[in-house]
Amino acid sequence: MSMQSILVVEDEEKIARVLELELEYEGYKVMKVYDGFEGLQQLRERSWDLVLLDVMLPGMSGVDLLRRIRSGGDLTPVIMLTAKDELKDKVEGLDLGANDYVTKPFQIEELLARIRSALRTTAAPQAESENVMKVADLSVNKSTHEVFRGEQLIQLTAKEFSLLAYFMKNHRQVLNREQLLQHVWGYDYYGDTNIVDVYVRYLRNKMDKGYEPELLHTIRGVGYVLKDPR
Repeated sequence: MSMQSILVVEDEEKIARVLELELEYEGYKVMKVYDGFEGLQQLRERSWDLVLLDVMLPGMSGVDLLRRIRSGGDLTPVIMLTAKDELKDKVEGLDLGANDYVTKPFQIEELLARIRSALRTTAAPQAESENVMKVADLSVNKSTHEVFRGEQLIQLTAKEFSLLAYFMKNHRQVLNREQLLQHVWGYDYYGDTNIVDVYVRYLRNKMDKGYEPELLHTIRGVGYVLKDPR
């Protein structure tokens, strides 16, 4: 079994170092960063099994970081760390999608137990979540072929679904017409390449028109990209 990875976003270097040592002793792979922007960059560059996130951070607060990653569809388990002990602070973090909340100073044994609990909770639905791709409030279920924008079910044809699924798989990557033709229509397709533009227009009318933010963008002279612009 591969080592589970934990990202520690904590600006107090002594606390971050203690967490690193304790977690590595327990068999986790650990990276520590000291501000919210660096934490956001690490979350965008690779996948993590869990994040320990301090609330009070320089640059971007832990709450703002949590809001950014959840709005982008990132469901990585997050345990908030804070010196605050007020109910409203805990409620805010949990409402934004935190999995748990630990108040400083904490006993390392309690934190480790909460980490194990969060990892167990997210491991159970992992197989199902692998079939669901999300960008912002757009979700695509590869097993059921269902597409939702928020709570609204979007009806797509089989080809429209295949095109959207390929965009979702490669979200934030600019895809040109040749790539889309090869992967969605097949290598033996010899029709008009404008078919891509036609189907992109179909998709936009169904999944972007009337919704905020718009997710499917044209990069002039290059192709198309699916991304949350926020």
